[in-house]
Amino acid sequence: MSVDSWASPQDQAAAELTHSTNTDTSPSSLQDQDQHPDKLCLDSFWSEVETIRQGCGEADLECTRRESRQSEEGEQEEQWLADAGLSTLISEDSEDVDNALLLSTLTRTQAEAVQRRIDSYTLSLRKRNKPPPRDVRDVFHSPIAQKLLPDSQESEELGQNSMASATKTPLSSITPEHQSGVAKEEFFITDVAYCEQAVILIKQAKLPQNTMQRRKEDSTLPRVICPKCRLGVTRIQDLSHTDMKKVRQLALIDMTALSDLLELEVKRHKSGKRKIPESTLFGVPLATLLDNDQKTKPNTAIPLFLQALLSFLEKKGVDSEGILRVPGSQTRIKLLQQKLETNFYSGQVSWEEVSPNDAAALLKKFIRELPAPLLTAEYLNTFSAVRDITDLKQKLHMLNLLILLLPEPNRNTLKALLEFLSKVVSREKRNRMNLWAVATIMAPNLFLHKAVPSKLTEGAEKGQAEKAADVMRLLIRYQDLLWTIPNFLMSQVRKLNDNSNRRYQFYDRRIKNLLRKIHTDSREKPEKNNVEPHRTVKIHVGDMVSSTMDFQLNINSRASDLIAQFHRQFLRSPEKGKGKTRRNGSLAYPDLVLYEVGGNIGEHCLDPDTHLLDLYNSNPAGEWLIKMRPNNSRGV
Repeated sequence: MSVDSWASPQDQAAAELTHSTNTDTSPSSLQDQDQHPDKLCLDSFWSEVETIRQGCGEADLECTRRESRQSEEGEQEEQWLADAGLSTLISEDSEDVDNALLLSTLTRTQAEAVQRRIDSYTLSLRKRNKPPPRDVRDVFHSPIAQKLLPDSQESEELGQNSMASATKTPLSSITPEHQSGVAKEEFFITDVAYCEQAVILIKQAKLPQNTMQRRKEDSTLPRVICPKCRLGVTRIQDLSHTDMKKVRQLALIDMTALSDLLELEVKRHKSGKRKIPESTLFGVPLATLLDNDQKTKPNTAIPLFLQALLSFLEKKGVDSEGILRVPGSQTRIKLLQQKLETNFYSGQVSWEEVSPNDAAALLKKFIRELPAPLLTAEYLNTFSAVRDITDLKQKLHMLNLLILLLPEPNRNTLKALLEFLSKVVSREKRNRMNLWAVATIMAPNLFLHKAVPSKLTEGAEKGQAEKAADVMRLLIRYQDLLWTIPNFLMSQVRKLNDNSNRRYQFYDRRIKNLLRKIHTDSREKPEKNNVEPHRTVKIHVGDMVSSTMDFQLNINSRASDLIAQFHRQFLRSPEKGKGKTRRNGSLAYPDLVLYEVGGNIGEHCLDPDTHLLDLYNSNPAGEWLIKMRPNNSRGV
């Protein structure tokens, strides 16, 4: 986003005035400011913008503009296909089987989005007088693809039935909450692909048009309920890296299909190479910081410096009146940054002498001085475009998919930041910083980046601040929901893994009848098993690595029940436990979890509420394993 385009002539003066006088934190000053909360938020917004502009030298800004560019015609489609795992569709030597594996998992609307990218890529080649790749319709219309891709009518009926059964009151779940003027509970359905839900809503004419009202106060946002399916909730950290790669591919396809339906222009941007400053903390890529930190502290999920900064602010800053809004001393901030750059890794920094306002200013400076946006150059404009979606649940759908698309270092860092901002909001009575104020002040630091131009600045100045803050507010309020993997993506990953396990069958088109029989048999096997099965569970805990445990399944068995049986049988049994409980009676292994491994999944940490008989029917070939929960930094 081009930084200087944010500052209007009128608000530049207001920002400078605010910046020059904002060190006045006397009670009378704060009381005067609170009389105009909207003006205070807007002034703070433009003050942040002015701070960012002043921190960007004009020469550096011009150099960045020259290096950054949008992808050339055809490049975006080619890169999109590569990121979606479908680059073989435009390869001359690709085979139908390579494409059918992934295409077999797609819904009709998702497949149509892929087709549009192929058509656009082919058209760009023709414009450049290059021979087009083989017609992708040969893949989509091959006997295998026709067999595996769902019929549009069946897909729509499935979507309607799933939404109705999940909510029990489907009309309430698609009626905009602002019509009644009171925040209501909203149902967030993840069993059906988000793009297919959009198709249903559009056809039923339930999607509100240009009627979305801005909600400033936290109390006006509805409580969003995500009904748990019997397989439980899957969070991002619960899946293996291999399966998460597949989740990202499928999320990109669904996000693109949803953007097409909502008519969002979300062109990806490529930032040029930038000279990395000679620094140890500020202006250093997240991946580089983590590589260095993991040499001393393995499994670190976010940079150690950011952990220390957030930890200090959580202890000393969340109760500070005007935290994040009231700036610190520029002289002290500069000296503190120099000390941290020099002494942080040697442990010679005394946080006791640091002002919370100075630390908050450094936090914002760290985020905005990252060489690439925290939301990434590729998806920053798409995050910004969310503000143009009129329906709340559609906004959350898009944000959920975008979070899944972020690289792991960016996603973990963003989560740590949002968790801190949520704590600030929760102490509103003490710090006088509500959700809208925090979102308005933090928005420029995430959505402004000198390497990425954007259209977010179009329109009136007040509208710019509100739209940017609206997206920021949703990220803070609904972060727990946004960091989950939708059920429909989990189903698609399982289906993709199933197809990969039977990859050899895709080479022979003559066996499609056999393939149909195999699919039918795999669905019917669990249903025919009328006897409650036993499962042998492997144990990888402490000195019991080679141990096993039998578990009787019934319709009410949950993962938490199996862990409870393990505690009774092994940790509290004198003859087997061998002192696995502490003297005070607490468990020696309190963080035990159940994993599902193999079959149609790589490795999946299960929700304690997972119904195990349903899991067994969903993945009868998978093994169950009890082991310790990974101890990632800050629980990310």
